[in-house]
Amino acid sequence: MELNAAFWVNSILLGIGLAMDAFSVSAADAVNEPDMTKSRSCLIAGTFAGFQFAMPMIGWVCVHTVSSYFNAFQKAVPWIAVILLGYLGIRMILEGQKREEKEDNDHRLAAGGLLVQGVATSLDALSVGFAIEEYTPWEAFLCAVVIAAVTFILCLGGVAAGKKLGMIVKSRAHILGGCILLFIGIRILVSGL
Repeated sequence: MELNAAFWVNSILLGIGLAMDAFSVSAADAVNEPDMTKSRSCLIAGTFAGFQFAMPMIGWVCVHTVSSYFNAFQKAVPWIAVILLGYLGIRMILEGQKREEKEDNDHRLAAGGLLVQGVATSLDALSVGFAIEEYTPWEAFLCAVVIAAVTFILCLGGVAAGKKLGMIVKSRAHILGGCILLFIGIRILVSGL
């Protein structure tokens, strides 16, 4: 493959397709934390972008090394995503109910939760390694960089949209965010089956 317009368009479209779950989850995070700072917004977008960069590269390496093991793992991806996002969603709903009772205003997602979200939303990006199998290592790297850049930009948009929604729903934001995560997990499972 040569680095022509088709390569760049394909990489951007892959980025958009892969970033949709991360966009939704970053919006859910911002719903829960409507007073999120710009640096925190960039941290969330950067985490998702980092995972969306790493997973296609890992998938590409797997195709060229241990593809038979990767095929077995690929069938488990939707189940892993629904378990991770389901766990986080249920936890957020329960925390939201407790916060309503206590009037607690600290809605910040912990670092571990953000990493779990990053993994859960980027698992499907592993399969991109198969789609870009014919790419050279340099082309695969550039494609992953484009995917990460698109994800970062879309997640910043998701955070901005979520902050606006969070201001509207205020006290119920944590519960709404948890429901969104559950919905995304179920959607990933259904589309993966």
